[in-house]
Amino acid sequence: MKITKKIRNILSTALIVTMMSTMLTGCSKGDSADNSTVLKFGCTNFSESLDPSAMPNAAWAVSRYGIGESLFKFDDKMEADYNLCDEYSVNNDKTEWKLHIREGLKFSNGKEVNASSVVKSIEYMYEQEKSGKGSTAPSQYMIYDSIKADDESRTVTIKTSKPYADLTKALAHPFFVILDMESDLANNPVGTGPYVIDKYDVGVSVAMKANEHYWKEEVPYEKLNISFIEDSTTKAMALQNGDIDVAENINTANDLKKLQDSADFNVSETVGVRTGFAYINQKGILANEDLRKAILMAIDDDTLCNKTVGGLYTPGASVLPSTLDYGADKLKDATPYDEKEAIKILDDAKIVDTDGDGYRELDGKNIELNFLTYDSRNLPDFAEGVSSQLEKIGIKVNVKKTDADTEWNMLVAGEYDLLNTNWMTVQDGDPYGYLDNWYGKSNANYCGYQNDEYDKIYESLSTEMNEEKRKDMIEKLQQILIDDAAVMIHGYYNSNMSSNKSVTGADISVADYYWITTAIKPAK
Repeated sequence: MKITKKIRNILSTALIVTMMSTMLTGCSKGDSADNSTVLKFGCTNFSESLDPSAMPNAAWAVSRYGIGESLFKFDDKMEADYNLCDEYSVNNDKTEWKLHIREGLKFSNGKEVNASSVVKSIEYMYEQEKSGKGSTAPSQYMIYDSIKADDESRTVTIKTSKPYADLTKALAHPFFVILDMESDLANNPVGTGPYVIDKYDVGVSVAMKANEHYWKEEVPYEKLNISFIEDSTTKAMALQNGDIDVAENINTANDLKKLQDSADFNVSETVGVRTGFAYINQKGILANEDLRKAILMAIDDDTLCNKTVGGLYTPGASVLPSTLDYGADKLKDATPYDEKEAIKILDDAKIVDTDGDGYRELDGKNIELNFLTYDSRNLPDFAEGVSSQLEKIGIKVNVKKTDADTEWNMLVAGEYDLLNTNWMTVQDGDPYGYLDNWYGKSNANYCGYQNDEYDKIYESLSTEMNEEKRKDMIEKLQQILIDDAAVMIHGYYNSNMSSNKSVTGADISVADYYWITTAIKPAK
C-alpha cells in the first residue's frame, strides 16, 4: 500500500512517542549514558528534500540540522564571521572578492574541500535557478560576472559588475552552503557540518551521527535523532515526557509558559527579526486596490496577535519589524483597523452583494478567496482569524492548510489569493534581499506587485553604500507597500528554543540558521 504524504504526517504525529522509543533503542529518559551520547531534537518538517537548490526550506534545513556550512557564519548581531573561509580581500570598487578557503577542510565523507569544491557548489545553485529546476533564487542575494577557483592558492575569486557593500553576508546565507556535488543532495547531502546523515525517513525523522572529519572542534554527541513533529502541543509534550531533549519554536502560548515556569526546562528566546505576513496575489481578483484596502482595514491585528496567538507576535503595519532601525516609528498605517470604513470602501466601489447570499461580488462573480497556510509559528491561526473577520464584511475566505513544500510550490506557481509565511527579514544582515519580493523585475516577486517608484528606489538601494541614506530609502519602500495595500502583515514573531536539563547551550540564534550546533552539549 502506498502511504501518502498526508497519511505519513498523521502517523508521525500520532505515534511520536512510540517512534522515539524505537529510535532511542529503548533507553529511558533517565538513562545518563543515553543523555551523554544521543541528542534528541524535535522540530517542524520544513522540506521533504535536502537539496538546497530545490527550495529555500531545503537550504535552511541543511544548515539548521548541522549538515552543511557556508563560507561565513552570522553572529547574533547579524554580522558575518569567518567559517569555511578564513581570510578575504576586496578591491576598492568592491567588485572583486578573493576568498581563501581554510586549510585541512574535509567533507564528512573524507573528501578534500578545495577552491574547486566551493565553486562547483555555488555554481550549481545558479545553474538550477537558471534552468528552472529549483525554486531557490541565489541571485536574490548575489549576482556575479565570474567565479573562479585556484586550488593551488586555495582561493576563490568572485567578480561582480555592481559593488556589494559586504558580500561576505550574502555568502553566509544557507543558499551558499558548501556541499559535495557528487553526493545525493535530495536525501543525503554531504557537507562539512558537525553531523552526517545516517538515515533519512522523509517526513518522519533523520538519524544522524557525528562527523569524524569535523574541522572545528569535537562533536559533543555520537548520535543525533531529529523527529519531525508538526503540532506544537505534541512537541511540548514530547519535551516534557523526555522523548526529546530540545524543541524548536513552541508556538502555543500556554505550552510555552509552562516550560518557562518550570525549573526542569530552559527556554531561549530572541527578539524577533521575523515578520509573519501574507502575500497578496495581484495577478487575480486582488488586483483591485479598493478590495485590498478594505480587506486590510477589516482585520483586527491587535486581537489576532495578543489574543488569538497569545502574544507570541507583536502587531505592526510594515514588512520590516519595529525591532530593526528602519523608521518603523515614522511610518503611517494607511489601512488601520476600521470595519465600518472597510464596508464603506466596498460599497462605494460597488463591490456589493446583489444576490442576497451574504457575500460580495466583483465583476459579477462572488468573491471567494483561497488562503494557503502551513503549520509554522501560528500561521494557521492567523489564516483562520482573517477568514472569520472578513466574513463580517461579506468576503468569503477558504483556508487551505498544507505542508511547507506544497505551499512554496503553489506560491511560485501563483496558485493562491492569500498565502501566509514568516520570513526572517534580514537574511543576509540587510533587508535588501527580502524587499526583492516586491521588486517588479525580480524572479522572487511571486505576487505580481508593480510600482514604478518602488522599483526605482529599490534599484538605487543596490548601489547605495551610505548607511543613513539606505535607511531613508528602506523607510520609503516600506511606506509605498503600506500605501498600496500590497502586503497583509500579521505581526513580528519572537523565536524560541526549549530544552531539558540534560543539555546545555540550546540557544536560539537571531539568524535562525543554526539549530543543531556544537554549542549544544550534555550538561555536566
